[in-house]
Amino acid sequence: MGPAMMGLGFCSSCLRGRLNGLTRPKNWQRVMCLGIGRTICYETGQWEKVFGLETRRRIERFWHHRIKDQFTKISEVDKTKPKFYVLSMFPYPSGKLHMGHVRVYTLSDTIARFQKMRGIQVINPMGWDAFGLPAENAAIERGLSPDTWTQSNIEHMRQQLEKIGLSFSWDREITTCSPEYYKWTQYLFVKMYEAGLVYQKEALVNWDPVDKTVLANEQVDENGCSWRSGAKVEQKYLKQWFLKTTVFGKAMQDALADIPEWYGVKSMQANWIGDCTGCFFDCILKVDNVETGEIISAYALNPEAIYGASHIAILPSHRLLHGASSVREALQEALISGKDCLTRVSAINVFTKQELPIVISKQSEFEGYLDTKIGIPSTNLEDGVLADNLGLPYTRVTETLSDGTERIINSARFTGLCRDEAVCAITQQAQDEGVGGHLTSNKLRDWLISRQRYWGTPIPIIHCKSCGTVPVPYEDLPVLLPKVSSFTGKGSSPLSTVTDWINCKCPRCSGNAVRETDTMDTFVDSAWYYFRYTDPHNSERPFDKSLADFWMPVDLYIGGKEHAVMHLYYARFFSHFCQSQGMVKHREPFKKLLVQGLIKGQTFKLASSGRYLKKNEVDLSGAEPVHADTGEKLQVTWEKMSKSKQNGVDPEEMVEKYGIDTTRLYLLFAAPPEQDILWDIKTDALPGVQRWQSRVWTITTKFIEARKPSVVPDPRFLSKKDIAEARKIWQSRNFFVSQVTSYFTEDFTFNAAISQLMGLSNILMNSSLQVVQHSKEFEDALASLVIMMSPMVPHLASELWRGMGEVEHKLCTQYNWNEDVLHQAWPAVDPEYLRQPDTVKVSVLINNKICGTVSVPFDVSRDGEKIQDLVMQSHLGKTHLQGRTIKRTILSPRTALINILVQE
Repeated sequence: MGPAMMGLGFCSSCLRGRLNGLTRPKNWQRVMCLGIGRTICYETGQWEKVFGLETRRRIERFWHHRIKDQFTKISEVDKTKPKFYVLSMFPYPSGKLHMGHVRVYTLSDTIARFQKMRGIQVINPMGWDAFGLPAENAAIERGLSPDTWTQSNIEHMRQQLEKIGLSFSWDREITTCSPEYYKWTQYLFVKMYEAGLVYQKEALVNWDPVDKTVLANEQVDENGCSWRSGAKVEQKYLKQWFLKTTVFGKAMQDALADIPEWYGVKSMQANWIGDCTGCFFDCILKVDNVETGEIISAYALNPEAIYGASHIAILPSHRLLHGASSVREALQEALISGKDCLTRVSAINVFTKQELPIVISKQSEFEGYLDTKIGIPSTNLEDGVLADNLGLPYTRVTETLSDGTERIINSARFTGLCRDEAVCAITQQAQDEGVGGHLTSNKLRDWLISRQRYWGTPIPIIHCKSCGTVPVPYEDLPVLLPKVSSFTGKGSSPLSTVTDWINCKCPRCSGNAVRETDTMDTFVDSAWYYFRYTDPHNSERPFDKSLADFWMPVDLYIGGKEHAVMHLYYARFFSHFCQSQGMVKHREPFKKLLVQGLIKGQTFKLASSGRYLKKNEVDLSGAEPVHADTGEKLQVTWEKMSKSKQNGVDPEEMVEKYGIDTTRLYLLFAAPPEQDILWDIKTDALPGVQRWQSRVWTITTKFIEARKPSVVPDPRFLSKKDIAEARKIWQSRNFFVSQVTSYFTEDFTFNAAISQLMGLSNILMNSSLQVVQHSKEFEDALASLVIMMSPMVPHLASELWRGMGEVEHKLCTQYNWNEDVLHQAWPAVDPEYLRQPDTVKVSVLINNKICGTVSVPFDVSRDGEKIQDLVMQSHLGKTHLQGRTIKRTILSPRTALINILVQE
């Protein structure tokens, strides 16, 4: 047996039967080589010519486990070799995949396989964003533990993901509700607490009356409703925990300039952060000249002019007037609706040490989202009017020089500095003294992370009457979620009912203390998970710095545009913090972002009631859809798939009906990744990819039959015409390798890559038998085609490659024919091809009649629009096309020929 036959998975009797032209051996069921035998040949003894439904199913069953297991093990990292970290946003374990999941994971799977074939170390991890209200609400409804509910959903969804053969690095799997994970979420919280980035204050919060919890501002839609429950959000004051995301506002804004454009997301992030030209200063409050110990954080639009401050203005809705504040009564007694009210409360200017009166503004809102700002008349006309009306003294602190520049005056040691220099000096002093000074915008707010629910990461804080607020020591982490016997869904957090858990000892004085009962917003869990994937089993720290530095930043992050502001902003904040702590080298966590569009299904809605109908309630037999029972005309739209709209498609049903590879191809071919897909399998996309798979199967069959064992290929048998044809195949192969590689690496337009591969398969389909039998060029082009298909259709490509591997006499020695296709190197463009002439002569047809040729640059020789433009500019175009209307342009995929169809 020759080496070409070794490692193919055949037992000797099956192989002999094939070589002798026999049908399947009588004992074929016993000689399947313990299940390793070929799917097609072990049943028939020969390659099947027709790629039918049952053939496809047997292929996918055979190759399924071999394919999905290729990325599951953590291998030793070789830091001398290049890496590629592809990450798809991990799902909430709802218990059921939807087509949106399948689309994003097909994208990451395709890219991961491609990069691995390029010889790059790849991780493509998967995990579960497992905390959150949906699981807790489900537990309340069903009388179950959220943990039980969540774990069962994870198990079911993991099985669903495995059924579609995805190449996830399953050894890196993480689950945010696991103590092994949220221990490190708590660790990072304590690190932030120690860095002064965590505080608790009473705040006016968004209260969801249905889910009984606080919502971040970003979780309230433009109609004032909860993003989760849909309930009208209420405003109430509660004591809450915050992370000082504003501290990194300027750094995060500036860093946007260094990252690639993210399909519009970068501008959304920039707009969300705003112009970071001002800062907050922390000032001590006084009532009647007596310090209260309470702090007010006030925003200075022009911090360089702080020595010219006249007052601090607050809105009538400010927490000091409504919450549990020591100055509330003093403020309330001065409040007169519709007037600027001077109060007997003041704040100490952190620089001059003078008292600034607190003024209750008559305005209902300030710039951005401010509720407190420092009045500086020198730089703000409105502040000057208010100060004059109330008789408040102030100092002019800026002057304009003869050359037009402005400098600071009357500002102690900062006098004489230009305004930009003063900004840097004053804010730096404030930071050094721990009283603010971090440049941020007037619309960026700190992140409220408190949630009054059970199913979340416990906030690792202990409240002691003697010591105050004390973080849980690192060695005592994690603070485990206790078991809760019942969930009522009413009132405060269920944790408040677990007295044995709440009551504890203070880690400082050992006195009696109580635990914090709020849990963290689930966005905290997902703000750092990309780090944990780099070192998922580390029990000593969140992740090893050397591993994080090697794998980070994520080379390609794939997810929905709905996360453009919240999740990506929070993830960037955590990354900036970790870098500031020396935990990682890189500030920004994500290099490239691929925003995938929605998958929309057709909806049918009754105008009379607004009810969405199921497909079996719709009569589609007429010109317009109507209600099957009443005949009422329906409102037909395309909307994001959901159960409530009755327009979802079950991925498992799709896979069962059409196969894994066909489903993958449809998702990749129907639209570029960033565009929405209107799910309609009656369009050309699905039949098109089905026909293409059959066509490639036919081409491979043609190759196998032409190279039967009795045929020894010899290029000397080729005529001049055959050599010219082989040369064109060689050119096409190199062109398409170049194009497809570009699509895979630059903009991830897999629909365009598939179109290019279809062009190559069309050329191979029309090749003459002599060229198929005796040319190295055909063999190389077919091998390249199958390899380039494999990241997208790994099952079919694996079978095609195995079929090619059976051919005894092959001319291409650069391939490892004994290895599966996914272990082959990605095809490269031949150096000779790169040395081709700079221009190409393209034959020009007008309405199918040859009119001449034009020379075009080689690098645009496959771009129909650019060639058309060059034709129009040429003498030929001016002679034959001047003033004529072009209806269509057709560029030949095989030859240098363009056909321009014009209106007669």
